[in-house]
Amino acid sequence: MKLQENEMDLAKYAEFLLRKRIVPEKNAKFLVKWVRQFLEQSANPALSLDERIESFLEELRTGRRCEDWQVDQAEKAIRIFFYTFQGGESASEQPVARISVTDDGLLNRSEAIECVRNVIRTKHYSPRTEQTYVLWLKQFFDYLEASGGGNKASGMVRVDTEGVKSFLVYLATTRQVAAGTQNQAFSALLFLCREVLRIPHLDLETGIRAKKKSRLPVVMSVEETGRLLEVMAGTTRLMAEVLYGGGLRVTECCRLRVKDIDFENDLIFVREGKGGKDRSTLLAQSVKADLVEHLERVRKLHQEDLEAGVGEARLPGALERKYPNAGKEWGWQFVFPSKQLSVDPQGGKVRRHHTSGAALQRAVREAVKKVDIVKPVSVHTLRHSFATHLLLNGVDIRQIQEYLGHANVETTMIYTHVVRDFRSSAASPLDVMRGIKT
Repeated sequence: MKLQENEMDLAKYAEFLLRKRIVPEKNAKFLVKWVRQFLEQSANPALSLDERIESFLEELRTGRRCEDWQVDQAEKAIRIFFYTFQGGESASEQPVARISVTDDGLLNRSEAIECVRNVIRTKHYSPRTEQTYVLWLKQFFDYLEASGGGNKASGMVRVDTEGVKSFLVYLATTRQVAAGTQNQAFSALLFLCREVLRIPHLDLETGIRAKKKSRLPVVMSVEETGRLLEVMAGTTRLMAEVLYGGGLRVTECCRLRVKDIDFENDLIFVREGKGGKDRSTLLAQSVKADLVEHLERVRKLHQEDLEAGVGEARLPGALERKYPNAGKEWGWQFVFPSKQLSVDPQGGKVRRHHTSGAALQRAVREAVKKVDIVKPVSVHTLRHSFATHLLLNGVDIRQIQEYLGHANVETTMIYTHVVRDFRSSAASPLDVMRGIKT
């Protein structure tokens, strides 16, 4: 009887996917397949829905050796089924997980990760930070299990200062990660120990932090930048021009909302940039016409989403509860929306999120090959080039600091060293001696 009920629900679920245009028709059957497999597994009444989902996904990764894209597809399918189709309890309204520690200092890794998620969201950290911290914690727990500090079968691990130090040494010596990568892992573990586990007398600061090497940023000349943008096309070209024209970071460009573009004053407002700071920067006049045309297409897409019942953008913080209908307003929509609908992991709703930036990064790499630039150019190089070219044009260093959103002018000063490479260099004394003009 239960099996028949499940099949009826799955048939309605398939109709829901197609009616709401959540996925292409050819992909709907795969989402139904993942939900069927999840429902067929024996349910443990002691586990919450999120814990059951995480357990199922872990089985796909380790037991069935599924590819990452398959695991992501399975998670998307299951969360749409429970949180959107059935209208289940949203993740943001679930009770905060509690960590229970045994007498011998063992804790459940799933409980720890869930509690970290809740504390991160309580402190209003960005979704990217949450994703990064959780990834490092999973690797840390795997390391503890492999080194005898936990039990994989029970999911219990022992977290202490020595285990953290040992993992960071492992990253530096065995995996030979970069200093920035090791420090990123350190921040995730420090958050777990201080904010969640509240380990007393924590001593992690001494002898662990890797020192970053001071390197000059890669910068293109004005001519190289022009050639790069010239061979790009479509939305990715527009994104690259907006990014270079205002010195934006990749994520800042992707997260722009319609209300953040001030066409009258030629300004772009960056909301909650790095460090949670707001700032304004330049909107290049040469991109305004193309940007207006692009937004007309985005507005048409938004209207179609509204008619399908999914045209609601995710709002920051508690604004969604304070203004329930604001997410449907045009001003809150993303300037560069994703082509696909997706499930909001913090609310379970189907939304059209902003583009991830992967397409822009790929387009820049292809453009670099076409114009045969030998420098290690990335999307972020456009931001470095923006600052350097402003300096070449005589813009004050303090003004550039404000455009870039740097907390300290010392960070911006690094571009003064790069500028020297683009100005007329001094003649070598050997050339002067031999009468060679440069």
